[in-house]
Amino acid sequence: MKKLKSHEVESKLLSLGKRIFNPRDLMVIFGANRRAVDAFTSYNVRKGLLVRLKNGLFALGRDLPDEFCLANNLYHPSYISLEKALSYYNLIPEIIYPVISATTMPTREFKIQNKIFFYHKIKKSAFGGFITKKIGQEPVYIATPEKAVVDFLYFVFLGKKKLNDRLEFKNLSWPKINEYGRMFENERFLLYLKNILKKND
Repeated sequence: MKKLKSHEVESKLLSLGKRIFNPRDLMVIFGANRRAVDAFTSYNVRKGLLVRLKNGLFALGRDLPDEFCLANNLYHPSYISLEKALSYYNLIPEIIYPVISATTMPTREFKIQNKIFFYHKIKKSAFGGFITKKIGQEPVYIATPEKAVVDFLYFVFLGKKKLNDRLEFKNLSWPKINEYGRMFENERFLLYLKNILKKND
């Protein structure tokens, strides 16, 4: 059984730019079997070389990716949205510490090194309106400003979030907001959205 060496694994993964990986990746890259990989990951999680993000997904402890990159990889398909994206775009004044994403999967929450990652389920028809941005060293999926607003207001409409009175609509494209609103395929939500826009005209 081939034994994996910590310094070699870390060096190789860094050279490949592979900061998030699974056991299969290690098997392919180093030609090791699953037993050797499982022994290596268990030992090095205890030692702190590796961080277990969730079952079957790891990152290098010394070189953790940006929180947005972690969020994209923890649970997918997903993209950064709602309050976290609104804060990122300075559409709300608050600093949002949890990383909040939209997903088509069931609602979930993860905690990694005292950082909370929330995932809110939306309809498959509404899964879109995000772009790829390079944040830190990695490309990440994040909602456009207009889609972040629409995603947030949808959960306000459902009564699951409270409307932020300081939400900034200035400089946003209202046609894009209406377009994204239609993705939710809910006439009552569209009416709600139009009323919100009128109040902020």
